[in-house]
Amino acid sequence: MVCIQRADSGLCVSVCVCVCVCVLVTMKWISAASLPCFTVASLLLLHCQPVASDADRRSDSALTVVENAEGGGGGGGEGGDEEEGANDNLNVVQPTEQWQTLKPGQAVPAGSHVRLNLQTGQREVRLGEEQLKYMTQDHSRGEESQSVFSPDELKQVMKNIKEDLNPDSKASKYRPLEELKRDMAQLDLLVETDAQIMRRLLDQFNSSTSTTEQRLNILLELEYLVHQVDNAQTLCSMGGLQFILDGLNSSDFRLQESSAFVLGSAMASNPVVQVKAVESGALQRLLTALATAQPIRVKKKVLFAVAALLRHFPYAQHNFLSHGGLQVLSELFRADGGGVLRTRIATMLYDMISEKELISQTGLDPVLDAAHEDRVRQYSKVSVEGELLEKGWCTLVPQLLESTEHDYREKALRALLAMAPTCLDQYRSDSSLLGSLLSLRDQYQEMVQSEMILGEENSYFTEIVELIDAIQVKIK
Repeated sequence: MVCIQRADSGLCVSVCVCVCVCVLVTMKWISAASLPCFTVASLLLLHCQPVASDADRRSDSALTVVENAEGGGGGGGEGGDEEEGANDNLNVVQPTEQWQTLKPGQAVPAGSHVRLNLQTGQREVRLGEEQLKYMTQDHSRGEESQSVFSPDELKQVMKNIKEDLNPDSKASKYRPLEELKRDMAQLDLLVETDAQIMRRLLDQFNSSTSTTEQRLNILLELEYLVHQVDNAQTLCSMGGLQFILDGLNSSDFRLQESSAFVLGSAMASNPVVQVKAVESGALQRLLTALATAQPIRVKKKVLFAVAALLRHFPYAQHNFLSHGGLQVLSELFRADGGGVLRTRIATMLYDMISEKELISQTGLDPVLDAAHEDRVRQYSKVSVEGELLEKGWCTLVPQLLESTEHDYREKALRALLAMAPTCLDQYRSDSSLLGSLLSLRDQYQEMVQSEMILGEENSYFTEIVELIDAIQVKIK
């Protein structure tokens, strides 16, 4: 059995439920059979009598209720002071949401729920229902207040947005570069521009104390920098182009490879560097590197540099042909068994032929393009067609079709189509070429049909079939 009590103003109101039913026989007499039940009820009523408020007469089993558990006082005047002083001497328990056991002599705040656990014989206390309700409401209001901005906060956010959108305020946030340099100099920090970095790298590269590994790292950093047009031109004005060309003559193959890579990256789509490279004798150095015994990785980078030098530069193409460039490439083409160098050479031939044809057929308005006539005149001096026939390229390029790589075949077909006006008679008499074209067309046509079944259209293999058809039409 559990006795539930509500502590309020020092009075314990108890509701006791007894499992024993007492039957009164008459209004004045009680049956002897009901005496045990009557005795239990009497004991419970005695236990639940109001608790004395006099602290001097408290017993260990009494329950004391205080108005303010914080000791803040309940009334004014002398009576209030005496009551506050009495409360200060009490051991007041702070209830929680869970039941907790009361020790003898402890007091509880008003409004708390107190019960007697008859199984353990201990009093237990927890917060009252009203206290729990108010605590839950305060918690939910606290969560809502955390997720809502105040008006002042919203005003500050809008003010910051307006300041960010104001160009004048943006400009005021940035400081001049010279001022930043001065501040960083005081912090022992060094700010270098790309030009200063390249100057430092060139000095280190030219130093007699630099090792091969250090020079390789320097060339790697330079290759990254010269991709920017301005940096490549600045490198040439510093004399760095000569250092790179000297690296092509190095006895270390790694330095040759890295030097050719930097040179090709600097000349790519950079006419100023292309002109300075030709004036510095870069073409002769590159052809010499291709004609001598070199590892294939060196020749790949040298071919990259040659292609970058010749692209959209008819003057360099003319010098390339006059210095026996196609002869050097033909020997390299025959010696290559893997097809990597052959593919790059075929692509280079295609670029040279298509550039000249494109310039002669553009029909640009001379008024709008004043340099067009001069470009046509320069390309007219590049006699690629005669060199193709003389050096046997009409029979060399078809050999690339024997490769099993689709990319190699595609590059060969494009070069054959560009060379067709010059090599048409050789194509018609080359039975090996005609047989390869028929076989490749059947092979790629099957691939196209397989892709169409899968729902794929305009595939890579369709382009190859179209190239083969175009060559066959010209041959017929």
